[in-house]
Amino acid sequence: MEAVAAIKPLIRVAALSGSLRKGSYNTGLLRAAIDLTKESVPGMQIEYVDISPLPLINTDLEINGTYPPAVEAFRQKILEADSILFASPEYNFSVSAPLKNALDWASRAPNVWADKPAAVISTGGGFGGGRSQYHLRQIGVFLDLHFINKPEFTLNAFQPPQKFDAEGNLIDEVAKERLKQVLVSLQAFTLRLQGK
Repeated sequence: MEAVAAIKPLIRVAALSGSLRKGSYNTGLLRAAIDLTKESVPGMQIEYVDISPLPLINTDLEINGTYPPAVEAFRQKILEADSILFASPEYNFSVSAPLKNALDWASRAPNVWADKPAAVISTGGGFGGGRSQYHLRQIGVFLDLHFINKPEFTLNAFQPPQKFDAEGNLIDEVAKERLKQVLVSLQAFTLRLQGK
């Protein structure tokens, strides 16, 4: 009986990468997160949600209260998720255009981001994508997203030791452990907000 009581309810996480590049390190972080949940974060299931099919936001595409099929499918994925994991690259000190586009489409009435717990991770040069996180958190205030505060996760992809392999997969064990702590924190926060 004790073992059954210890099982956590399943949390479904929608994972979005703001980078569309095939070998994206930010998307690599999401692949690592998916692997980590399978290995060592029971009760959490992450689904990568591709934002590349979304057209540029244009309200002329909204017809009789419906959205283009790619947008409808995307909005449904967000609606069904218990929480959101963003991998946000830094473009010119801010979030990338594809990610902002996805945020905007899912914010159209009814706003499907509302009341979702969220976490953001980033990698890149310099500050490791950290400035994009501040802007994403600001946007999240309007969207009623509830970001975990700690731990923060930024990763300088170009500092030794090597962080990613040639395919963009995370290979640094220290970074993987830090990433796991983000997932554990998001899981706990999601359960708390759900009252479980």
